[in-house]
Amino acid sequence: MATRSVEVVYRGIFQRTMARNIVRNIVFAARKDGKIGTAFGRYSDSPERNGIPAKQFAVVADTALELEESLAVYEASNVDVTINVDDAMCKGIESWAWYGLQPINELTRSGGTLIVTSRQDADSLLEDIHQKDAPYNLSIIPSTVSFSGLWVYKDDHTDMRVLGALCKACPELVSINAMLESIKEQTGSETKVASVQRAFERFTSRLVEPGEGNTETPFSFDMPGWKPMEEGVVIRGLPEGGGFRGGEEGYQPGRSEVFKKWSTRSMRPVINFDTCIKCTLGWLQCPDESFDITPDGRYDANMEACCGCGVCEAVCPVPDCVTMVGEPEFNDNNSQWDAWTADKDTYNKWMTVLVDKAKSETRSHGFHHIGGYDEEIKAEEN
Repeated sequence: MATRSVEVVYRGIFQRTMARNIVRNIVFAARKDGKIGTAFGRYSDSPERNGIPAKQFAVVADTALELEESLAVYEASNVDVTINVDDAMCKGIESWAWYGLQPINELTRSGGTLIVTSRQDADSLLEDIHQKDAPYNLSIIPSTVSFSGLWVYKDDHTDMRVLGALCKACPELVSINAMLESIKEQTGSETKVASVQRAFERFTSRLVEPGEGNTETPFSFDMPGWKPMEEGVVIRGLPEGGGFRGGEEGYQPGRSEVFKKWSTRSMRPVINFDTCIKCTLGWLQCPDESFDITPDGRYDANMEACCGCGVCEAVCPVPDCVTMVGEPEFNDNNSQWDAWTADKDTYNKWMTVLVDKAKSETRSHGFHHIGGYDEEIKAEEN
């Protein structure tokens, strides 16, 4: 058997425990099949930051020698299965400065499988997923995004469903019988065993042909080598900024040219410019200086810089002036202020549809109160 490998792409802090559970259980199950494996996180992702795209890996082989040979690299050049546990990252991931935007399927080998937890269908996801020169399989686990936090874990069986789907997608990695036996031994939960089994039985995939998907070229940077690297820094100091888009009025802060940050977000603010009272609170409290001050004194959330933390929504004193909306609803980072000034009626209709939809859905982000996750799980079961 050739060495088999899996990457789990997840949101730093918010999904770390889930990602770790997935790769560890792969290794435990592989041992039941008489194989040897290891699970590890990418070194450069530590210390993790909230929401930043991060990775955990699992590598399985027949012999210790095969395993050692595969681990002589920092990050695999290709994997048999890529698991993406937040469909917003189908747009690509940027984990640190100079990294550029890495397509979510960049490491997925020819004929491999990309597994995504999502409520979208394949065609919708492929509007975001960058095209490849080689075919691969796309599998969707119907699910809302599972988020928790540093000290809590939303045990909603997303990890179990991923493991069941993985066994069907790549049986050469680990067998379903070994996985079921291992999960029962590790957790003692018949319910979790059943979740693995159901996901295995319900697994479906769609072949993605070469050239199918998002045709956009991901942004990239020429990373400096050791000699030209500036002394003692990785990210250059930011410029002071100036007038709005180079004009004399308004204000636009200076931002890093080599770290866009927008792939960190799973939600983005949608602004009602008509009700904005220009209180400055969102602009002042934004931890990433994502707001540009427009010439008319309003605040335009710059979607190249916004990390989607939701602070602006939390501090805004006007109801529904700022509303966080799920990132999969958008296909670009265009200026909302530009759209509003160009055609206020069209913008307001677009905004109303998004805000109403956001209000009708249960937000999966954040930890609201102790016991909140248990309440959500019981409600879903009923």
